[in-house]
Order: sequence, then structure tokens, then C-alpha cells
Amino acid sequence: MLRPMTLSTALSALAMSAAAAGELYVPVLVPVTGFLALEGTSQRNGAEMALAQGVEGHDVRHTVTDTGVSPEQAVTAMERALGEGDPLAVVAPMLGTQMLALLPLGLDYEVPLLTVSGTAEITAQGNPWVFRFFPGDDVVKVAHADYAVNEMGMQRPALIYQTTAYGQSGQAALKESLAALGVTPVLEEGIPVEAREMLPVLSRAVEAGADGLILHLHAGSTALVIRQAHAMGLELPIAAGSAMHQPATAELLEPAELEGVCAESGSAPNADDRPEVQAWTEAYRARFGIEPDAFALGQYDAVRMLLAAAADGADTAEAAREWLATNSFEGLAMTYRSDGNGSMAHDAVIICYDGTSRTPAVVKRYQDVDGVLAGN
Repeated sequence: MLRPMTLSTALSALAMSAAAAGELYVPVLVPVTGFLALEGTSQRNGAEMALAQGVEGHDVRHTVTDTGVSPEQAVTAMERALGEGDPLAVVAPMLGTQMLALLPLGLDYEVPLLTVSGTAEITAQGNPWVFRFFPGDDVVKVAHADYAVNEMGMQRPALIYQTTAYGQSGQAALKESLAALGVTPVLEEGIPVEAREMLPVLSRAVEAGADGLILHLHAGSTALVIRQAHAMGLELPIAAGSAMHQPATAELLEPAELEGVCAESGSAPNADDRPEVQAWTEAYRARFGIEPDAFALGQYDAVRMLLAAAADGADTAEAAREWLATNSFEGLAMTYRSDGNGSMAHDAVIICYDGTSRTPAVVKRYQDVDGVLAGN
């Protein structure tokens, strides 16, 4: 298949020369400004930590480009990155709308896209070049709903979600998982990322007779809902989405405001007592001066799997795609293997806060939720 003719002859020659010298090029495209800056910074850090380990026999080169939060900026960033060389793969942004915009480029240029986006639609397009290393909504929302209902006792929850592609994807998956448990939300309401006043939606939840809140929101909105629920004395259990597992989100709240709050995630490195995860967490703290989260660990595992492919001889984009699609990899967070559509992560965890600390505890693990690993 011919690549679209957007690279200059000089740049193509430079890329070919670098490839001949054994260089592996992995551009990192992540949102480090805008409402996903916390998550995007984690994604970048995880990728850079893995890339720094390199591959024997190869020079590994990477660039980092801020994609902001618009699809157009993500497309521009990827086109620029493709103009700087011939990538082995691209670390692609976690924002669902950006990933959906980049899927055609990945297909046209035949380059693997490694992401930690949870938006379900990303791996439902039949695109063989996308690989998601964070559990999709069809995995993690099963755990989210199960814990809210069977462990936190919610039978009449209010479902509050973000009006982004991410939020709508999670809302649909949560409704399906709740329905399978015989539970229907008494209120479903979407809020935009720019909203700052949460009392109206919280008041409507009370009026509807909600016995708990299920949140599927980005970090800033999650913190605002929890803070304002605490301020109004709303003593309802809260089952939040993966944004709440982030230490950076917890830092936005006082420990007392977190009492009764639990959250789903793919992993929780600062709450995981496994020695290998704790060793990585300490190394991350030493390198970046902040606490890691599941997005950092998921992107670290993703890039380590890519470099394992390169170490096994997959030093072209096509060879890397084939290796990623057909092999399993023992990462720090979990075992990764494609379900045939590029969804690589199949485990989830639930973390809860006790009201005395911003560090949660892992209270339940859900392994191989969709049965992919058992079937291989």
C-alpha cells in the first residue's frame, strides 16, 4: 500500500538512513495542556520511563508533542511526527475524540497507535493498527457497576457522566452493566468539562431518591462533584471513574472529603503492594517527583511491550503490529493480549479511601473480565 505523499524527499532519505543505522523512532503525542493535562502528563511520563530503557542493538529516539484537547491539534501533531521519521509505533493520546480522529491516519500510514484511552469505540472500528493498554469500558465498567451495587449497596444510583466521547462511552457501558444487575439509575445527567457548579445536579440526585452516586468524569469534574457533595453534607456513597484513582486528583481534595469514595481503575500503583510495582513506583517518584497512576503504568507497559517486540526482531511498523496482535506480555499492571480488535487490557481494580489519607487501598481485583486470556 502506498503511503500518502506528505513527506519530503529529504526527510524520507533521512528516515531511511536512520533506519539503516538501527534507529527506532517512537513519537509521543499526548495532551499536556487543557482539561486532560493531569492524565496526559502521566501518559507522557510512563512512555518516557519505558523508552529510556532502550533496546539492545538499537538507538531509540522519541519526540514529545502536546496534542491539547482538540482532534485537529492531534492530527496536526501526528502529521508533524510522521514528517520527522518512519515510526516503529506512535504513543497516541488518551482522549477519545482525538483517538477517533487519528485512527484513519494510523491506517493510511500503517503505523501502530498505542493508547491508554478507555473509549470503547476506539477498538470497535476494525482498525488493525490500534492497541489500547487501559481496560476498555466493556471491562472496567463491569467492575465499576458490580462494586457499586454488590459491595456499596446501590440500588437507586444517580449516574453522572461527562458530555465527551469518553463520558458517553462510559455512560452506555455502565447502563448495560447496571441493567445486567437489575438496577436502573434514578437519574442520568451529563455535565460539560467546563462546568464548575455541581450543586444543581447533586440536588436533582437527592430529589430523585438516589442512594449513591456513580461518576464517569474527568479529573477536574470528579473533584468538584466530590467536594461539593461533601460541602452540602450529602452522605451518599460515591463510586467514581478512573480519574479518581489518580494521586493528582486526590491532591485536589482534603482526606475527609474522600471518605466513602471508591473508584475503578486498570491499576493503582501507589496502592499496590506487589514488590515489582512498588519498585517501579519508587523509580517513578525519583524520576518525576510525583506519584504515578494507572495511565502512567499502562503507557509504560505498552511501550515496554513494543520494545519487547523490537528486541524479538520486530523493527518495522508492520512487524511490530503483527507482534503486538499475536503475543501476550507480562506487564507490571497485568498480562496484556489482544482480543482480536486491539483491546489489550482485561483486568480492573477497585480502590477506596478511608477519609484519613489521600492514599487509597486496593479493595477488590477483577481479573480477565472479558475472558480473553482464558481463551488463549
